[in-house]
Amino acid sequence: MSFKLLVAAAAARRVIPHALPRRHPALGAKRGFAFTSPSHNGQTLVEKIAQQHAVGLSEGEVVRSGDFIGIRPHHIMTHDNTGAVIPKFNSIGATKLADPQQPVFALDHDIQNKGEKNVTKYRSIEQFSKLHGNRFYPAGRGIAHQVLVEEGHAWPGTMVVGSDSHSNMYGGIGCLGTPVVRTDAAAIWATSQTWWQAPPVAKVELRGQLPPGVVGKDVIVALCGLFAKDEVLNHAVEFVGEGTRSLVVEDRLAIANMTTEWGALAGLFAVDEVTLQWYEARAKWIAERTTGGSHPIVNHDAVAALRQSIESNAACWRPDEDAVYAKHLWLDLGSLTPHVSGPDTVKTATPLAKLEQKKVAINKAYIVSCVNSRAKDLREAANVIRAIKEARPGHAVTAAKGVSWYVAAASSQVQADAQASGDWQVLVDAGAKTLPPGCGPCIGLGVGLLEDGEVGISATNRNYKGRMGSKKAHTYLASPAVVAASAIEGYICSPAAAIKGTIEESSASSSPTQRVLFGIEQAAVATSNAGGGGGGGSAAASATSNAIDGFPESLSGRVIFLPADNLNTDGIYPGKYTYQDDITRDQMKLIVMENYDPEFSKLVQSEDVVVAGANFGTGSSREQAATALLAAGVRLVICESASETFKRNAVNNGLLVLESPVLVKWLRDRYQKPGAKPTIVTGLDARAELTAGRLTLVDETGNSEYAGTIPRIGRAAQEIIVAGGLENWVRTRMAASA
Repeated sequence: MSFKLLVAAAAARRVIPHALPRRHPALGAKRGFAFTSPSHNGQTLVEKIAQQHAVGLSEGEVVRSGDFIGIRPHHIMTHDNTGAVIPKFNSIGATKLADPQQPVFALDHDIQNKGEKNVTKYRSIEQFSKLHGNRFYPAGRGIAHQVLVEEGHAWPGTMVVGSDSHSNMYGGIGCLGTPVVRTDAAAIWATSQTWWQAPPVAKVELRGQLPPGVVGKDVIVALCGLFAKDEVLNHAVEFVGEGTRSLVVEDRLAIANMTTEWGALAGLFAVDEVTLQWYEARAKWIAERTTGGSHPIVNHDAVAALRQSIESNAACWRPDEDAVYAKHLWLDLGSLTPHVSGPDTVKTATPLAKLEQKKVAINKAYIVSCVNSRAKDLREAANVIRAIKEARPGHAVTAAKGVSWYVAAASSQVQADAQASGDWQVLVDAGAKTLPPGCGPCIGLGVGLLEDGEVGISATNRNYKGRMGSKKAHTYLASPAVVAASAIEGYICSPAAAIKGTIEESSASSSPTQRVLFGIEQAAVATSNAGGGGGGGSAAASATSNAIDGFPESLSGRVIFLPADNLNTDGIYPGKYTYQDDITRDQMKLIVMENYDPEFSKLVQSEDVVVAGANFGTGSSREQAATALLAAGVRLVICESASETFKRNAVNNGLLVLESPVLVKWLRDRYQKPGAKPTIVTGLDARAELTAGRLTLVDETGNSEYAGTIPRIGRAAQEIIVAGGLENWVRTRMAASA
C-alpha cells in the first residue's frame, strides 16, 4: 500500500495515521512495505501483514479473516517441485518471470539421489533459474525453509509463500509464511500475484516459562496432542503471552514449523527483542565470514532499520488491542514436561516420564529435517552424549546394539557451525551416520528408511504411517536431546535416564502424572468474515464488495446436503480415474462422488449448491475432485470446513468453496436423522449473495427458513472465477500487459 493510499484509507476511516515504519534495505523500492496504522476496527497481526501484500483493494478496504484477496507475496519458494511448476508456467504461455527477485529455488528433497533422471531434473531447474535471473540454491546448501531464513528471504513483517506445507516455519521470525499449490506458484512467477483467503485466526497464549530440559519441540508436540480435535484446522495461529519472550528463535521456528501438523495454515510470532537480538547476532556472524563483510539482505544496516521501525512504531508490529480472534487457546509452559508424539500420529502426545516406563525399543533414530536440525538442536544432542561420557568414564558411548541413527544438518551453514564447535564430531563418534543437509528420511527418500516392523524415534515433524519408510513401521517424534538419549540406550528415554542409567532415578523429580495446564477461553463474538452464522451476521460480513463485469452478485440453486465429515478426494473423484487423461467432462459427471454415494450423479442437477460437513476435500491434491463437481454443474460448495489444498484447487479451476459451520449445524439438526441417505435433496433453494456475504434458504413456497452470513467474494477471486480458473486469469493478465 502506497503512502498516499494509506493516508486516504486512514482519512476515510476518520483516524489519524501513525508515522510509517522505515522500509529496511532488504526490500527493494519496487516491493517495499509499510504497515497500516491501527484503526478502530482492530486487525490481528496476520490481517495486518496480509493487508500490506494485498493488491486490488478498494480505497479504505481493510482485510479481514474470510476475505478473498489478491496478494503479491514478498517471495515464492519452490524446491524439487520446481521441476513440476516449470511445465505449468510454460503451458500458460509465460516466457519470463514477472519479477525475477520474487521466486526462490532451493533443491533439498531428493538430494541423495544421484540417478540420471534426478540429476537431469536438477540441472534443468538450475538452467531455468540462470535464464530468468532468479535466486537459486543448489542441492547441498540446505533445506529450503532454513535457507530462506538464513538468507533473509523470509524477513520479519513480510508475507512469503511456498509450494510446501512447512512454509509455516517462517512465522518463527515474524514472517507470515503459508503454503500454496503448484498452479499458484506458476501464476506468481508469471504475474507476481495469486489469491488468498485470509483464514480465521486463533490466539494461542503461552503463559509462564519453560522448565529446564523442555524445549520448543515439546511445546508443539504437546499442543498437537492436547488440542487434538481440529481446534486450529485451517486457521492461522498467533502465539502471544509472556511465555513467548522466554522462547529463543530456534524454538519459535520449531513451533511454527509444526503448526502444519497441528492443522494450521500459518503459525506466527510477533517480532520482539528476542527476534532483533537474533538478527543482530546473525548479521555479525555473516559479516565475519563473508568476503567484503556484508550480506545483501541480512546486514547491520538492515537489522538496524528493522529495530528502528519496531521501536518507533511498535503498535504496527503487533495485533491491535481490539483485534478479534476466532479462538483463544492457552498453555502454561511452566507445567510442561518433555513430551513424545505417537506412534504414527501427532494427535497422541505422551509425557516422556510416562512413556519411558514402557521401555519402547527402537531400531532407528533421526536428527534430521527443517524442524529440528539447527545448530542449537545438534548442540543439545551432543551435550547429552558428553554428559553420558562424563557419567561413564572409560566406557565407549555409542548407539545401542541394533540401533542405527542418522544426523543431517538443516543447512550447510548449520553443519559448518556444528563442526566448528565440535558438536558434529561428538555425534559421529557416538555412531551417528551423517547425511547431506536436506530432507532425506523425513520425506521417505534416500538411505536409512524404516523397514517392516521397525520402530523409529525422530526429531522430524511428521510421523504418519509410511512417511519415513514402511507402512508397517512405527514412528515417534521427540526433541533432539531425547532422540540422542534413546539412540544410546536403545529404547525411548530421557537424557536423565541415559545419563544415570536408571529410569526410576531420573523420573523421581518428574512424576508421570504431572498435569499440564491448558484450556480454551471463551471466544469473543467474531466480527470477521470468516465463515457465516445465522441471525444477522457481522458488520464486516454485511459490507458489500463491488462485482466486476461478468461476476454474478448472487447464485441460486437447490440445496444438496452431504452430511459426512472428512469426505476425501477419493470419495469425490475415485483414484482409479485420476491418471486416465482421456476422460471427458460428461464422463466426469457420471462418476463424481462414486466412492461416496453412487446415487449422487443421478440426483445432482446443474446450478445445485452442495453443502457438506467438516474437512471436505481432504486427502490427495488431485484437481479432478474440483473439476468433476464443475462437470456436474455445481458452481458453489459450502461446507463446515474444507481442505485448504482442495479449496485452492477448486478456486483455481473456477469453483467457489465457502465455509459456514453454522449453516451445516442447522442442516444437520434438521436433516441428519437415523437412516438418512448420504445425499439429501433438501427441498430448499439457496440464494447466495456473493459480494454482500449473505445466504438465505427458502422452502418451496418461498418462505425464508434460514438467513446467515458467508464469506464475501473479493475482486481477486471474482477475476479468477470469471476467467474460468487461475491459468486463464494468468493468460489474460499477460495479454493485457503485452
